[in-house]
Amino acid sequence: MSKVKINPQILKWSIARAGLDDRALRGAFPKLDLWLSNEQSPTLNQLNKLSKKVRIPVGYFFLNEPPKEELPYPFFRTHPGSKPIAPSPELIDTVHLMQRRMNWMSEYLIETGEDKLDFIGSAAIGDDPQLIADSIRNVLGLDKSWAQEYGTWEHALRFLYHRIDEIGINVVVNGIVGNNTHRKLNPREFRGFVIVDDYAPILFVNNSDGKAAQMFTIAHELAHLWFGESAIFDLEGLKPSEHQLELACDKVAAEFLVPEDELKEAWETVKDCEDCYQLLAKKFKVSEIVITRRLLDLRLITRSDFFEFYENYLEELRDRRQETGGSFYRNQGMKIGDTFLQTVVRALGEERLQYIEAFRLTSLYGATFDKYVNDKMESYI
Repeated sequence: MSKVKINPQILKWSIARAGLDDRALRGAFPKLDLWLSNEQSPTLNQLNKLSKKVRIPVGYFFLNEPPKEELPYPFFRTHPGSKPIAPSPELIDTVHLMQRRMNWMSEYLIETGEDKLDFIGSAAIGDDPQLIADSIRNVLGLDKSWAQEYGTWEHALRFLYHRIDEIGINVVVNGIVGNNTHRKLNPREFRGFVIVDDYAPILFVNNSDGKAAQMFTIAHELAHLWFGESAIFDLEGLKPSEHQLELACDKVAAEFLVPEDELKEAWETVKDCEDCYQLLAKKFKVSEIVITRRLLDLRLITRSDFFEFYENYLEELRDRRQETGGSFYRNQGMKIGDTFLQTVVRALGEERLQYIEAFRLTSLYGATFDKYVNDKMESYI
C-alpha cells in the first residue's frame, strides 16, 4: 500500500494539542516513532485513523507549520499567568459547534420575520448593577425572592434554565463535546461562555462543574447579554477579575442572585450561627462561595474571614466533585434546549432545513434524532 509523506512537526503538534501521551498512541500505531523521526511515512489508511485519534483534518499533516487556532471571543481567565494558555481542542470544538447552531437559528429567525430581542446590549458597564439585575428579573418575570420558592438549588436552577430558554435565549448545559463521552470538558479550563446575537444568543454552561456553581455562571452570562458582549470565562473561585467587563458582570450576577437588601436583612439573623454561610446558601439557592464573596463585597465579613472559608471550601470541593450521568435521552434536554429543538423541527417541516444539517446542529443522527424528536414532540402536546 502506498505511503504518504507528512510533516513530523505537525504530527508532534497534533499529539500535544490533543493532550495525548506518545506511549498511549504506540499501541495503535507501532511505527509512530519512525513517523515522528521522519524515517518512515504512514499509509493513507493509517493517516486517516491517526487524524481521528488526534482530532485534526487529514490535510493538516501536510502543512509547513501548525495552524494558529484562536477562539473567536475573548477568554477571560481569573489567573491568566505569565504566558497565554492554548485552549483545548474540546473547548474550541464546542465553541464552533455552538457558533454554527447560533448562526443557523439567527438566519432562520430573520428570514421568518421574528423580532430582535430588545434586551441584548441594553445596559452599559457604568450602569447601576442593581438596576441591571432588576431589568433581568423583569424580562424573566421574576421577583427578588424567586429562588426561595424552591426547596433546593437544583430545582431553582432547573427552573431558571427553562425560564431563560422561554424568552429566546438558547441555554446549553453539557459536560462533553456534543455527545462524545470520550471528550470531556474541563471545568478548570472554563465554566461557561456566552455568544451574543440579537435573535438567537447562546449561553453555554459546563456541566462538568458543580451544580451550585452553575447558578452563578448562568447569572454571569445573563449580565454579558445585557452588556452585549460575547466571552468565555473560568470564574475560578469567584476571585476578582482584572477585566472591567468581568467585574461588572460579577456585580450584576451577585445582585441578581443575592439582592443586597435581602442579604443584609438575612445576615443579621444568622451571623452568630456556626453554619451561617450554609444557611444563607440554602436560602438564596447558591453556593457557599457565592454567599461569602457577596458578604465580602458588602463588607459584612473581612478578607481573612473569606480566605479562611475559601481554603476550606476548596478542600471539601475536591472530596465531593460531582460526576454527570443518567439517561442519554433525558440528558439531551439541556444539551439542545426546547426552543432550539422546536425551531429545528419547524424548519424541517417548512423544508428550510435538510435532515443532514439538523443532525449536525443537534449532534443527534439518524434513528437517535427521530426517537428524541418524537418523544419531545409528544411531551409538548
